[in-house]
Amino acid sequence: MDTATTTGTLRVPGATLYYEVRGAGPLLLISQSGEGDARRSADLVDQLVADYTVVTYDRRGLSRSTLDDPDQDVTIAEHADDVHRLLAQLTDQPALMLGCSLGASIGLHLAVDHPGRISLLVAHEPVTPRLLPADQRAHHEHELEQIQEVYRREGLPAAFTLIAEVLGIDPAHPDAEPGVTPQPLTPQRVANFRFFIERDFTAVIGDTIDVAALKNTGTRIVPVTGRTTPRAVFDHKCAAALAGLLDTELREFPGGHNGNTTHPKAYAAALRTALAS
Repeated sequence: MDTATTTGTLRVPGATLYYEVRGAGPLLLISQSGEGDARRSADLVDQLVADYTVVTYDRRGLSRSTLDDPDQDVTIAEHADDVHRLLAQLTDQPALMLGCSLGASIGLHLAVDHPGRISLLVAHEPVTPRLLPADQRAHHEHELEQIQEVYRREGLPAAFTLIAEVLGIDPAHPDAEPGVTPQPLTPQRVANFRFFIERDFTAVIGDTIDVAALKNTGTRIVPVTGRTTPRAVFDHKCAAALAGLLDTELREFPGGHNGNTTHPKAYAAALRTALAS
């Protein structure tokens, strides 16, 4: 089994993407949540490389994926086009994809905008307001705008508190498997969080994906929520709405919104089942 990591960069319109490839088997791309870069799901990737060629990457604007114009805004459609181009660079076959949070929203766009690029998408709690009824959509878009305002006025710590509330994360009672790799708040992660809140939140609020088109893509979409994610929060509502739209089961995976990082072993087992179904 080859578990060595191959790294590379890819020029895309307006940016240079950094990516990593590990493992052997069917190609599985993981699009990270939040400010996560290519290595945020390292523990999960460790559990998958025996059976999959796993691709992770830094979203444009994060870590080593640099923008040609550092002040340029981003859109979810651009993020999806980046993944489309990256997969086209790596394979001529439809790929598997795990998208978490914002990564799931990117996967939904990919399924609609680039038919045939992915055969199966495991969509863990997509942050896609347009899946929701208009009143709920407006409410949750306002929540994201409030987080941006608090961040600009009071800084990251205050913004973290609101993000945890909106996504149903309880930082006072963290739940994780033993041996999970610590992820300290490094200067690079701080910079990534700033980009995430300022640019990616705006992209989520302004996204105009045609959710009805999700019913007619060639991609099989598996909606997922975290077992401990509160049922009244934004991310769970989006996952449940996606399952309802597609008239399919809403699967529960171990952990909460960030189960891919807090419960990598159990999450990998659930993911294998979903990918094989």
